[in-house]
Amino acid sequence: MITAVSLWIIPCLIAFILVVAVIRKVPAYEAFVEGAKEGVGMSFAIIPYLVGMLVAISVFRESGAMEFFIDLIRPALHALGVPADIVPLAMIRPLSGTGALGMTSDLIATHGPDSFIGRLASTMQGSTDTTFYVLTVYFGAVGIKKMGDALKVGLLADVIGIASAIVVVTLVFG
Repeated sequence: MITAVSLWIIPCLIAFILVVAVIRKVPAYEAFVEGAKEGVGMSFAIIPYLVGMLVAISVFRESGAMEFFIDLIRPALHALGVPADIVPLAMIRPLSGTGALGMTSDLIATHGPDSFIGRLASTMQGSTDTTFYVLTVYFGAVGIKKMGDALKVGLLADVIGIASAIVVVTLVFG
């Protein structure tokens, strides 16, 4: 049943939108084209922000700074019972969803989906967000330059999500 619903949900949603447009006498095609024009313009406007963010991520990873940081906190992680393999995912997740997904896939391929690390990586992937990406794209798209409070709250939510994932996976699968 879920497969049938998933196959029909998008066509039904589009049909519903078109029916509502006809009832309200809205020129649906013209509105769609106008929205597409705005979307293309916005895409070009956010490209510099995305390139800057991706370059910063690459420099951080390739410079060895991530490995240095992990080696620095490894004793504290061991004392807390947190595997050091999960730290790169926790650091990259607020920056890049695609990078985090790649790391999660790699952790699952290396340790297995039913391992503690595989379950922890999956839970962290679902309980955190790409804070910097969201701020870069959405704030950059509308021209907001001061995003300090939103950044603090977003990173706090990520820290809470990571900590909650560790606690829950440890309690449930320990």
